[in-house]
Amino acid sequence: MTESAKTIHPATWDHPRGPAAARILLELGNEHGLTAAECLAGTGLTRTDLERPDTFVEAGQELAIARAIIGRVGDSVGLGAAAGLRYTVGTLGVWGYAMLSSASVREAIRLGVRYAELSFAFIQPIVEPDGPDLAVVFDDAEIPFDVRDFFVERELTKIAVLTPYAIGVRRGMRVETAFTASRAAALRGLLPGVDLRTGAADHRVIFAADLLDQPLPQADSTTALMLEEQCRRMLEARRARRGIAARVRSLILAELDTGPTAATIAARLHMDERTLRRRLHADGTSFRELVDEVRSTLAADLLTLDRLTLAEIARRLGYHDAAGFSRAYRRWTGRTPRQSVRG
Repeated sequence: MTESAKTIHPATWDHPRGPAAARILLELGNEHGLTAAECLAGTGLTRTDLERPDTFVEAGQELAIARAIIGRVGDSVGLGAAAGLRYTVGTLGVWGYAMLSSASVREAIRLGVRYAELSFAFIQPIVEPDGPDLAVVFDDAEIPFDVRDFFVERELTKIAVLTPYAIGVRRGMRVETAFTASRAAALRGLLPGVDLRTGAADHRVIFAADLLDQPLPQADSTTALMLEEQCRRMLEARRARRGIAARVRSLILAELDTGPTAATIAARLHMDERTLRRRLHADGTSFRELVDEVRSTLAADLLTLDRLTLAEIARRLGYHDAAGFSRAYRRWTGRTPRQSVRG
């Protein structure tokens, strides 16, 4: 099965999230020599936006930030882990505190998976038995291939580091990974004390049976109920705020370098192409207009970065060559890219 065939269905990660994860990516980029403008190019976000707690970040925007960092430093082993190590329970907000207040490990897992949209994860968590134990499988099939290892590393690191803090002990939990031996070995070096095993068919975190019903140190039934209700309301509010144009724009941004089509985006949204075009028309726009909007916004930002050639910008925008990008840019602005750079 090809990568494209594996991902033609609604992406479970395509939902708005708070600014904390994007802010951590910005810090990671700065650490590797990228400016805020370089990290945020084409996202429509500013550093100030990410410092406001009421900012919503689309999944496609977060993907674009990760791609900007990977594009500069490469998909190096440990880059995703370095992001994951920056997380605290506080970073996870109400969702994190709700799990922390749960009665047991089992209940925390149940709540975490139920409200996973409130996390910053791009993996889809699936709970399944693993013999007498319980496994949380990190299904990564929907994550775009070029950023897949980065985001899986980030999620494995987050849970490996924060779970012992939440449950009060390190025993009874192990991480199994499908990474190559060399990548897993490097990851193990970044996570001392974590029982990390290689050669698995997928990525998963396994909790021992005798750990599942262990009371959590911070358990409080009243607080847990209150926080779960807050999670429910937040999830409803986030789902309600998104129109079809915003969802399509986010998916276009996430898949821009592969040349998204109306057919593939419609399949992502679990509808046929004709329905997608009709709904966009009702919103006063079209698929072509949204693609041009995303590309032109990103192009304007990328052209301010001296280190990028026109060929590199064209590739990021999903064009085969610089000539195709230049023709499109002239259609948008009436100027060539070089004229815009010269001002």
